[in-house]
Amino acid sequence: MTVTLATFMEVLDTSIANVALPHIAGGLGASQDEATWVLTAYLVANAIILPAGAYMTTFIGRKKFYMICVALFGISSALCGLAPSLPLLVFFRILQGVGGGGLAPSEQAILADTFPPEKRGQAFAMYGLAVVVAPAIGPTLGGWITDNYDWRWIFFLNVPICLVSLFLTSRIVEDPPYVHKQVAEAQKGGIKLDFLGFALLGMTFGSLEFVLDKGQEDDWFSSRGITFFTVLMVTAFIAMIWWELRQLRTGHRPIVNLTLFKRPNFSISFILMFVLGFTLYGTTILIPQFVQTLLGYTAELAGKVLSPAGFMMMAMMPVVGFLSSKVDPRKLIAFGFTSLTLSLINMARLNLDVSYGTLVIMRMFQASGLAFLFIPINTIAYIGVKQSENNDVSGLTNLARNVGGSCGTAFMATMLTRRIAAHENSMIRNLTPGDRTFMDRVHSFANSFAGGNGGSDSQGALHTAQAYIYNLLHRQASALAYIDVIRYLTIFCALMLPLLFLIPRPPKGASPSAGH
Repeated sequence: MTVTLATFMEVLDTSIANVALPHIAGGLGASQDEATWVLTAYLVANAIILPAGAYMTTFIGRKKFYMICVALFGISSALCGLAPSLPLLVFFRILQGVGGGGLAPSEQAILADTFPPEKRGQAFAMYGLAVVVAPAIGPTLGGWITDNYDWRWIFFLNVPICLVSLFLTSRIVEDPPYVHKQVAEAQKGGIKLDFLGFALLGMTFGSLEFVLDKGQEDDWFSSRGITFFTVLMVTAFIAMIWWELRQLRTGHRPIVNLTLFKRPNFSISFILMFVLGFTLYGTTILIPQFVQTLLGYTAELAGKVLSPAGFMMMAMMPVVGFLSSKVDPRKLIAFGFTSLTLSLINMARLNLDVSYGTLVIMRMFQASGLAFLFIPINTIAYIGVKQSENNDVSGLTNLARNVGGSCGTAFMATMLTRRIAAHENSMIRNLTPGDRTFMDRVHSFANSFAGGNGGSDSQGALHTAQAYIYNLLHRQASALAYIDVIRYLTIFCALMLPLLFLIPRPPKGASPSAGH
């Protein structure tokens, strides 16, 4: 419960500010585009720190590092709420992202070290509950706070949670002996921080997050900025791999432990976690956007479409946690991705007449599949890993989920825009003055708008009728574009099933860190 508390708070902050952006922009005298840096700054800082968290615990200890991150998150949250200008708010969000990014790697490693093998599945179920439910309720909670109070309370909300987390951590969490040994060895040999490795890491993931967040807005590679940061990302990534491998050869502690990717079970679990993040975050944004833009739902009602799925996950997670110690995790993952694929096939039946109840059932069906993925994927990732590598595994799997979420969001935004344009171009070919059916419909609507008397305003009524028909066309094209995106996600999830045959058979009764 102690680490889950901070987990929920940190994951919630990746989505809670989304709906408040117009209010933040208005309150600080900034444009909507400028206000998006409030989201981007957090994600960039978060992505940079995630893989570096394990490295930092080597020098100061896991508990101390974790408490520093919680304190930094709480202080920066308070400063975000007090920020008098957008530049300062963005700066404080960077600090908040640094604190939040350091939490996840420590939390999963704490769970893996604290619980015996037979209980780790249930511990990860509690942790996984926070990870999958927080993004679902974030926009709803953010919208409710913004509508009823002030956007600044979105950030003030974190402060008391941080204080409770610090108190509980100081009383309950302890570093295992091997962590104390690592710290003693690091201090005895002198603390030698890998500044070059950290800089390359920052350039790689900072550039990646910038490209994903701003790509669609700036029309991808037609923008010099996007092209520059893409080149920077690729160059820094190649340099980082070379440098980290060199650190290993010379006996130094690398920031990113690339040797983990030698294990098929870890490499495949990294890919599976990426797809989990891709689908979870992508659909969490897609569904509210569909119901708000095309069905006219309010932000609160859109949130209520997602909320029952959160309760579904709450019900399923303990079941999956229990099964994880009884059933081959590969079978659970296969069931999860099969269920997720079928739920997306079912969701492709979306139309402009879909009811609220149908939407809720569709999302709950999808949630049941997602619940069977998080715990077994973590189980596979930790098998055969040395105890001293727990933090490395945790940092990289969380990075996979976060980057997957960013890629899923960028993919959805890009494909929606392009598929809407494609469907509109296809459909508008039939709406020509030479098409008798179309012109009959235009005149029928025009007569209705003119009151049926063909008065002096008949020309205006004709324009209104044409605009009305184009609006109908745009809504139909948009609905078809959403269905296209859902079908792409369906194919993406289905392609994960063959990968499971490449995972070595886990030892009987395997659970997270069972290979210790």
